[in-house]
Amino acid sequence: MADINKETIKETIQDAIAHQTRSVLDWHFGEPVYEGDPADDLAGVRGLRELIARQHWANFQLWHVEDRARRKDVDAKVIADCKYAIDKLNQKRNDLIERVDECLINMMEPLLPTDAPERYNTETVGAALDRLSIQALKIYHMKEQCSRKDVDEEHVRQCDDKVGVLKRQHHDLERAILELLEEYFSGTKKPKVYFQFKMYNDPKLNPELYGTKK
Repeated sequence: MADINKETIKETIQDAIAHQTRSVLDWHFGEPVYEGDPADDLAGVRGLRELIARQHWANFQLWHVEDRARRKDVDAKVIADCKYAIDKLNQKRNDLIERVDECLINMMEPLLPTDAPERYNTETVGAALDRLSIQALKIYHMKEQCSRKDVDEEHVRQCDDKVGVLKRQHHDLERAILELLEEYFSGTKKPKVYFQFKMYNDPKLNPELYGTKK
């Protein structure tokens, strides 16, 4: 950790964002291999990159399961299986947002002013990276619509316009993340992990699950 500085952290975040964009294309031709849950000791630059990539992979899988869940020509069991998969992937997605923030804050803490005021952002860096992950997926799939041969020119034109908007939004959000990091380093805001505490998958917290045991 001795060689970690604020520029290293910013560059790592930028590299991770670029990987989100590249991997959407790559993963349509070959899926990554992430075995098991990420180790608790993931830390530093390498750990942060892996956690962001794993979180993006959860979104990638969610995107395609969500598409399949909208089909009307399949058996009800297929839709039910999609629902279970969506719940599981959403839990993983949210857990990884928290892991990203924990890893990032551990890297940043030695570099942050100790007298920063109790001012916090409306969302964490991990949550913003999740939004960028989804933006990368939207851009790729909206571009796909521009290449379809079974639609009219108006459909292509509308989708092309939307690609432009999505790219501008992606650029704006990436810049906002880097600006937020600068606010942390300057001491005008403090970073914090915000825990989601999702209840619906927990048999101890969801009354529809623990109620059936009575």
